[in-house]
Amino acid sequence: MKKESKVVDINELGEFGLIERISKKIKIYNKTTILGPGDDGAIIKLPEHTVVSTDMLVEGVHFDMTFTPLKHLGYKAVVVNLSDIYAMNAEPQQITVSLAISSKYTLEAIDELYDGILLACKKYNIDIVGGDITSCTSGLTISITSIGNCSKKDITYRNGAKENDLLIVTGDLGGAYMGLTVLQREKEVWKSNPNMQPDLDNFNYILERQLKPEARKDIIEFFKESNVKPTSMIDISDGMASEIFHICKSSNVGCQLYEDKIPIDPQTYQTSMDFNINPTVSALNGGEDYELLFTLSQKDYEKIKGNPDMTIIGHITKKEAGINLISNGDVSTPLKAQGWNHFKI
Repeated sequence: MKKESKVVDINELGEFGLIERISKKIKIYNKTTILGPGDDGAIIKLPEHTVVSTDMLVEGVHFDMTFTPLKHLGYKAVVVNLSDIYAMNAEPQQITVSLAISSKYTLEAIDELYDGILLACKKYNIDIVGGDITSCTSGLTISITSIGNCSKKDITYRNGAKENDLLIVTGDLGGAYMGLTVLQREKEVWKSNPNMQPDLDNFNYILERQLKPEARKDIIEFFKESNVKPTSMIDISDGMASEIFHICKSSNVGCQLYEDKIPIDPQTYQTSMDFNINPTVSALNGGEDYELLFTLSQKDYEKIKGNPDMTIIGHITKKEAGINLISNGDVSTPLKAQGWNHFKI
């Protein structure tokens, strides 16, 4: 007769038991990690400049457990951090993971969350070298710090854009926002009728963009292989319009952005139209795309022109010219950035 597996309570396991349980699953991929979890501190030895970034995800602010699978959440929590390191033209190698967990989460739920974290680490060749776990009165908070390595000559800042540089974006935009819009609609339908099954069959691409995004490691590898260095770069987390403003402000320049050049996936476009949202607005202000926005000297155009994942969407101008959107009707209007408000709940 098959024995039933015993359900382990988190309180019974305790903090140290939970940390030990998680640590057993961790694999080390990088030679730069000298010592991972298990001591008072991790030891890493990076040969060049160290790049560090931290992101926090808070339940009810950054994610909604009504429609967010825990494994996807763990994966996304890692990816959004790695994206910041790639935006500096650096290679992420280590992360620390800290969790604040309320009593509503079971041990199985934490296992599922960490399955997603470990899956992302395996895909991107990342070592977990430490972190912390504590209880909290409500919800779930995830804080991840990513650590990367980059040579001094390759580090790319936001402040290097020059007049006449090309403005380029990777991938397509607005999908994550429209995926979130669909999920929020289905949540409202479910609240009014819990027996109603969600209608998600035609939204696979935009749902994946929202729930399980990817960081553009491939673009950084392309830069190195092609001997290309952007003059400035930023990842698109708060909406492309906001990121354009960040680059222009940091670089003390202006910009001309062409509406008809903005890459929008057909599913994103159609879903935006179905929700009576201008697809350009979705692309400019949606956020959470985690694509890379960068500027490039025109002398490097030949090196990138054949890359299907890059789209030239405008160019850099003098500061006095302003930051403008050239509409499909060839009308120039000042660009407005709505972006993501992290303090709005």
